[in-house]
Amino acid sequence: MTEKRTPPRYRVSARARRDRLMSGLLLLPYALPFTMFILVPVVVAALLSFTFFDVINRPVFTGFLNYITVFTQDTVFMKNVLPNTFLYALVVGPGGYALSFLVAWMLTQLQRLPRTILALCIYTPSMLGSVFIGVVWRAIFSGDQSGFVNYLLLELGLTDQPIQFLLTRDYFMLIMVIVSLWSAMGIGFLAMISGILNVNEELYEAAYVDGLRNRFQEIIYITIPSMKPQMLFGAVMAIVNAFNMGWIGVTLAGANPTPEYAGQLITNHIDDYGFIRYEMGYAAALSVILLVVVYLFNRLAYRFFGEKEEAAA
Repeated sequence: MTEKRTPPRYRVSARARRDRLMSGLLLLPYALPFTMFILVPVVVAALLSFTFFDVINRPVFTGFLNYITVFTQDTVFMKNVLPNTFLYALVVGPGGYALSFLVAWMLTQLQRLPRTILALCIYTPSMLGSVFIGVVWRAIFSGDQSGFVNYLLLELGLTDQPIQFLLTRDYFMLIMVIVSLWSAMGIGFLAMISGILNVNEELYEAAYVDGLRNRFQEIIYITIPSMKPQMLFGAVMAIVNAFNMGWIGVTLAGANPTPEYAGQLITNHIDDYGFIRYEMGYAAALSVILLVVVYLFNRLAYRFFGEKEEAAA
């Protein structure tokens, strides 16, 4: 009978252990803030979503009551907040994303100096959005004769009295969308400019030799496939911003909730219950629902622009 041999045990060398330790230390400056400010709050919010918590008293476990209440008893959420959120996200998300790519592509056709100046001007609103909205846009759509739009309408004889744009349900969501698209040129916009500028020029030359006919085909067949990482990053940022820009409606209206819940999004509903009514458990449940929705939309973006893993032969 042949004696069975046990497989040799491979020892980790001191150098390999030192490399692993150094890798961990290099990741530590990112891992600590990520754990403290993202991972821990998400876990705490998920736990609080199963409780009734009013900030003053200790949380009381209620099971799935908050989630059941959201979908069965919160009429504002079902009739106003949820439809507003999806309408706003489906318009501002893809719209801002397509607009960012279009503007980025047009800027890359310019020389370096004018391209830099225009990119800075277009990117600025995303950094100073709250200031611009609170001062400029509220002045433009002011409900008295000093408002720029009302002044033009009165001067042209299109109306005989000022229109309360920021207090009327018929106009509020449209104004929110306009302002959001105006401030949509954020970091994803800069990433797209970088991606377009780094596409290999030889690909364009080879494509025209092979029969490429116009600039539209150039964008579809060369530019977009060559900058998938930037397109994915821009898509993720557009999705996150679309679901996280409820502050625009509050800034325009000057109050939360917005007039007749016309611009009430999930983030506004969370702030309403969490920081006005102090129902933190219910606000946490709304936050978890928003997290799940954003995650699903991000997975959809990965399906379009993520790198597809090739199955091993």
